[in-house]
Amino acid sequence: MKPLTLAGLATILREVAGEDDAATLEGDIADVPFAELGYDSIAVLEMAACLSRDYGVNLSDEDVLGDATPRKVLELAGTEIAPAP
Repeated sequence: MKPLTLAGLATILREVAGEDDAATLEGDIADVPFAELGYDSIAVLEMAACLSRDYGVNLSDEDVLGDATPRKVLELAGTEIAPAP
């Protein structure tokens, strides 16, 4: 199974929200809640479904809703974010 990365998570978010509707996922987004990135609960739940299907990562609704961030999702998936160069 391919490893989940921050870039991979951003790609999934763009896919579930639609490229035209996708929020800006540039810069240091790891600790920014999904809502502040412009993603509603439906997009975040679709992201979780994609993570389950494509990566075998099963997250509860509570894991990804509320103040969840990309970093939290990656940590729950057992992935660490590499420090910026």
